Amino acid sequence: MSKFFNDTKYAISWGILGIVILSVLGSVFLLTKTFSELEKIDNPQGYPNTISVTGLGEIVTIPDIATFNFSVVETSEDVSSAQSLATEKTNKVLDFLTESGIEENDIKTTSYNVYPKYEWIQPVCISEINCPRGENKLVGYEVNQTIRVKVRETENAGGILSGIGNLEVSNVSGLNFEVDDEETLKAEARSMAIDDAQEKAQKLADDLGVKLGDVMNFNEDMGYDMPYRSFDESSAYGMGGDSFKASPRIPSGENTITRTVYITYEIK
Repeated sequence: MSKFFNDTKYAISWGILGIVILSVLGSVFLLTKTFSELEKIDNPQGYPNTISVTGLGEIVTIPDIATFNFSVVETSEDVSSAQSLATEKTNKVLDFLTESGIEENDIKTTSYNVYPKYEWIQPVCISEINCPRGENKLVGYEVNQTIRVKVRETENAGGILSGIGNLEVSNVSGLNFEVDDEETLKAEARSMAIDDAQEKAQKLADDLGVKLGDVMNFNEDMGYDMPYRSFDESSAYGMGGDSFKASPRIPSGENTITRTVYITYEIK
């Protein structure tokens, strides 16, 4: 009988111990699940924590080339005659550019067009009854050739513009001072912007007491690098501006190349 009670006592003890162990395990499971749910409430999509910064890179440089466009426009009764007139005048300008030291690969035709020219003819009407209708009549053709010129010796730009104006071209326009190898400077400005963004991100992470992780997103604002433009009188040749016979002094100024980057970092 004593052995029976002893066995029963041990069985009850082991049963109670098993219940306690199961309760503890259940509690741990519930706590783990609760914390997991709380994290989901805090970050429902499971996105990583991040910080975003903006970096700016800027380079100021002196332009090393000047570019401008000129047009030759001629009209005649037939296409062949109009083309001959335009070719004769264009060749004079090209000869002048060559004599001024402009290389052939720095002279480029950007457009060459031939247009029919019409004139509205309205017969004289003696009475208001049965008046003949007017009509568009082909009166000739217009040849329009536009050429872009690159001047590498920028100090000569004024004299070249003045000389072209004296050759009676129809229009000289768009004098811009630019940097010939601009892509290299753009890449340098981009690197400066990235360094600026990284420095800002590291400072912010230190202030927050966190560590920077991987780059999550990167965007670059390409912007628009406005070339320096001067000599407004140049656009007046052929439009009442032909009186500018003296060679103008044209300061080239400075060009500013700017790049802005936007970087998002994961924080840990």
